[in-house]
Amino acid sequence: MNETIAQKLSLLPDSPGCYLMKEQGQIIYVGKAVNLKNRVRSYFHGRDHTPKVAAMVSHVDDFDIMLCRTNLEALILECNLIKLHQPHYNILLKDDKHYPYIRLDLSDPFPHVTLARRQQQDGARYFGPFIGATAVREVLETLRKLFPLRTCNLTFPLKSKKRPCVNYEIGRCLGPCGGKCTEGEYRQVVQKVLSFLSGKYQDITASLQKEMMEAAKNLQFERAAKLRDQLRDIEGLMQRQQAIQVSGAEQDVFALAQDDLDAMAQVLYIRGGKMVGGDSFPLPGEGREHPGEVLFDFIIQYYDERRPAREVLCPSLPGEIGADMEGWLRQKRGGACTFTIPQRGDKRALTLLAEKNARDALEKRNAKKQIQHERTIGAAEQLAKELGIDGVPRRIEGFDISNTQGALSVASMVVFIDGRPAPKEYRHYRIKTVEGANDFASMNEVLSRRFRRAMSDDPKEKWPMPDLVLIDGGPVQLQFAREAMLETGADVPMFGLAERLEEIFLPGQEQSILLDRHSPALHLIQRIRDEAHRFAITHHRGLRTKQSVHSALEDIPGVGPARRRALLQHFKTVKAIREASLEELKAVPGVSAPAARAVYTWAHPERDV
Repeated sequence: MNETIAQKLSLLPDSPGCYLMKEQGQIIYVGKAVNLKNRVRSYFHGRDHTPKVAAMVSHVDDFDIMLCRTNLEALILECNLIKLHQPHYNILLKDDKHYPYIRLDLSDPFPHVTLARRQQQDGARYFGPFIGATAVREVLETLRKLFPLRTCNLTFPLKSKKRPCVNYEIGRCLGPCGGKCTEGEYRQVVQKVLSFLSGKYQDITASLQKEMMEAAKNLQFERAAKLRDQLRDIEGLMQRQQAIQVSGAEQDVFALAQDDLDAMAQVLYIRGGKMVGGDSFPLPGEGREHPGEVLFDFIIQYYDERRPAREVLCPSLPGEIGADMEGWLRQKRGGACTFTIPQRGDKRALTLLAEKNARDALEKRNAKKQIQHERTIGAAEQLAKELGIDGVPRRIEGFDISNTQGALSVASMVVFIDGRPAPKEYRHYRIKTVEGANDFASMNEVLSRRFRRAMSDDPKEKWPMPDLVLIDGGPVQLQFAREAMLETGADVPMFGLAERLEEIFLPGQEQSILLDRHSPALHLIQRIRDEAHRFAITHHRGLRTKQSVHSALEDIPGVGPARRRALLQHFKTVKAIREASLEELKAVPGVSAPAARAVYTWAHPERDV
């Protein structure tokens, strides 16, 4: 604790507000407190901190406070400050997922069902969210089978009637564009859609059942069969949703699972008394923090751009924050909202179900991280052991040569950092000093150029030094590459990979290394080799295409680079230039009449211009 902090601690007020912890002027943590004096002092005088808090306090060299009149004001201010400053030690919810809603705009004379990624305050009715596109497609397909609403994007009222589309002909639309129904008749179907999306299936199924029996009684068997199929669609959709005991409830259910490192927050969505899905959110580094505080911070950020449900369920929160939380949720919802920490009954069962989902998601994430580690950093560790090099190679570079019978010879350099590709670090090389198909000399040139960059004294020219280099080729190719590197003064571990048997060659060793075909190290170097090969081939193919285009146009007398460029920009392809008329060629900016005639003559040698 420095002198600045000690002085500020002595002047802290007994007031609610927010505090901003700083390191060298940068805000690294934002918190709120009912009593700023007690809360802020506890960071610097207390010793029983969690690892994250201890790490944060060790970096703090200053702090500021902002006073508020009420706890609710402090809660809102904290949320805004976290969003504004994105402090390192706060929970930062990185969520780019916007689950779809079904939208029905009732202000339209003939509303139609659309898909929306966000809820807007536009007066339309929204239903959802639906977890995944499959769920939305199922609901929309069922709606279109049951209720003949329009699917077009026409804006009503129309200036004149139109001929109805095929959906009207097959009974999937009432045809309002052609005046085939009144607005009242259309609205009756809209009301059924609203009931259906609100989860009120019973009235619809009873009505369809009655219509089906009457149709069968009147020997209208085709209509009865159609109604039977509609009933099956509804029942199938109902069975795919898990029923919740609380009838008609609209709830968001939160829970948390933790291990010694990380945490996983879980949200279950209940709409119209039916569970429509759930989602999990990883919270790195929160595994040993107080679960109530972690969940509180998560809920605040979760609702930053979302509208809360009518009721929010949560297993626990720190202290007596429930009343403040409920007031804040009401403000965010713009209406009634209940915040509940259930202790027993059906609602408690829901929070336990959410906890079960959170634990499952955390276990799956940890298993996935373990697999990713084995494929990346773990594979690099194993590769270092197999090659006999010290330390783990973080930056591995792979090189490959590509040419066509010695023409347009190019090379590629790909970079993997911590076992993962780093495309921004990739580089292409045009071979400058080698004539013909000499891959050995080409590799020598490329490695010379690459390591001269690494050894450069100019900061603008200097490239980072690799920890390990992979050469696509056998011992001879490796030897040329190694000699080129040593000539620049660099000395980095290097090996070659021969494709036929996937043999690894080390400099100065005649005996090759054969790794187990299931080895993560082998899979890593194969990925690097294949990526270098792909990158080289792609660049070489592009150069061949570019050369073929230019060589074709270069045959035209009197048409220089500027006019060739103008022609390609205008027509896009050589084929389009060949097919253009003389007048079209003359219309190209920068192409004179004589040049246009020359191009036309080149494209149509059989014609006399």
